[in-house]
Amino acid sequence: MSLLSFIAKSIARITSGKVQREALKADELQQLLFKKLIASATNTQFGKEHHFSSIAAYSDFKKFVPIRDYEALKPWIEKIILGRENILWPGLPKYMSKTSGTTSGVKYIPITQASIPNHIDSTRRAMLCYIAETGKADFLTGKLIFISGSPALEGINGIKTGRLSGIVNHHVPGYLKVNQLPSWETNCIEDFETKIAHIVDETIHKNMTMISGIPPWVQMYFDKLIQRSNKSISELYPNFSLFIYGGVNFEPYRKKFEQTIGRKIDSIELYPASEGFIAFQDSQQRNDLLLNINSGIFFEFVVAEDYFKPNPNRIALPDVVPGVNYAIIISTNAGLWAYSLGDTVKFTSKRPYRLVVTGRIKHFISAFGEHVIAEEVEQAMVAACNATQAQVVEFTVAPQVAPVQGLPFHEWIIAFAVKPNDEALFASIIDQQMQQLNIYYRDLIAGGVLQPAIITQLHASAFINYMRSQGKLGGQNKVPRLSNDRTIADGIIASNK
Repeated sequence: MSLLSFIAKSIARITSGKVQREALKADELQQLLFKKLIASATNTQFGKEHHFSSIAAYSDFKKFVPIRDYEALKPWIEKIILGRENILWPGLPKYMSKTSGTTSGVKYIPITQASIPNHIDSTRRAMLCYIAETGKADFLTGKLIFISGSPALEGINGIKTGRLSGIVNHHVPGYLKVNQLPSWETNCIEDFETKIAHIVDETIHKNMTMISGIPPWVQMYFDKLIQRSNKSISELYPNFSLFIYGGVNFEPYRKKFEQTIGRKIDSIELYPASEGFIAFQDSQQRNDLLLNINSGIFFEFVVAEDYFKPNPNRIALPDVVPGVNYAIIISTNAGLWAYSLGDTVKFTSKRPYRLVVTGRIKHFISAFGEHVIAEEVEQAMVAACNATQAQVVEFTVAPQVAPVQGLPFHEWIIAFAVKPNDEALFASIIDQQMQQLNIYYRDLIAGGVLQPAIITQLHASAFINYMRSQGKLGGQNKVPRLSNDRTIADGIIASNK
C-alpha cells in the first residue's frame, strides 16, 4: 500500500463518519444554515428589497421572497456583471459560471468565496466515503482524468468567468493534481472532437486508474481509444477501477459502457450543477444520493404537478414525503434566493435524506395530459434493453401529435450500440413499462387516444451531429431526454447522416 493510499484511508474514515453524523441532523443544520444565509445577505440590495431584516422564520421568507427562475433573477445578475457589489451576496462573486440555458441562452451563475467549498469539497467527500466503505484507495496512485470544460477563464469587470468544470479545475487538490490528465494545453482546447483526439494522444499509454465525466462523452473517448489501439479499455487500462459521473442517469448507458471497458468497475454518481452541488452517492450498496445538507444550500421543494400553478405551495425538508416528485428550489451562499433549479427529484428516505433525480421540470411529454417524465422513460429503456440484450448509445422521446396516418404516438428515437435481439419485443416492453409507470399514459392507450410507442432507429452520429449543430458537443451538455414538441426530435432525425 502506498503512503498516499494509507493517508487517504485514514482521512476517509474521519470524513465518512462526519458525513453520516451530519446527515442524521439535517433538519437542525438546515435551520441553522437558513438563519446564517439571511443574516449574511441582509444588507445586500436583494436583502433590502426583500425585507431580510424582518425575516425571523421560514414562513417570513416564503412571504417576502417569491420563487424565481434564471430569467426572473437576471436583472440582479446583470448588475453583478457590470461590476456592482453587494447585489445578491456581500461584495463581488469570485467567479461567474457560464452555462448554456435551454430558454435563457447563456446564463451566468455567481460563485462566491463562500460557495467554492460546496463545489470542491462535495466531490472529495463522495470519494472519501467510497474509500471508507470499500477500503479501495489505490486508484489515487495512478493517472486520473477529468473530461471537463476549458479551465481558461475570461474576465468581466473583475470577475473571472468560465465553465463550471473549468473553474473547478483550478481547485483540484494538490494530491490529485500531480496525477491529473489531460495537460493544461489540451484541456483548454474548445472544439470537443479535437480535444478528445488530444486526450487520446496523452493518455493512451498511461496507467489510467480513475476517469470522470458525463457518460456519453466518456464513451466517445473510449471509442476513440479503441479505434486507435484495437484493444478494449480493460486491456489498455488494466488498473482502471473507478468511474465518477454526473449529469445523466447512467443506467441506460451502463451495458454499452461495461462492454466497452471489458468488465464491471465501481462508479460514484454526483449531482453537481452550476448553481450548487446538490447530492452525491455515499454508498456502493445504494443507487440513491445523499442530499448535501450542510454545504451552503438551503433547500425547498414544490410538488412537480403544482409547479406551474399560480403561487404553488413550498415546503422545507421536514415536510417532504418519499416517493413524491418535487421541483427543487434553492437558496445559497452564492446569492441565489428561492431559485428554481429546474430539476425534479424523489426522496427515497428522510433519515437520512436520500433522493433520486427524476428529470427536468420543463422536460416532459404531456401532449395529451399524460405528463411523462425522464425517470419513467429511463426505467422503461433499461427494462427493454435487459430483456433483449440491447445496448443504447443515446436516445430521446417526443410526441407525434399529427402522424401521416393512424393515431398519435410517442416516438422513441434511439441510437443502438447493439440492436435488440427481438425488435418487436423491445418495442412491446417499452410500451408495457410506460403503461405500468404512468397511469395517464395507460388510460390514453386503453382509450384509443394514443397508439403504442413507435421506435425510430438512428445512427449514433445523428445525436453527435445534432449537438454539434447546436454548439453543445461535449462539456457538461446533454441530449434532452424528452420534450413536449418536435423541435429536438426533428433536428436529430434531420442529422441522421
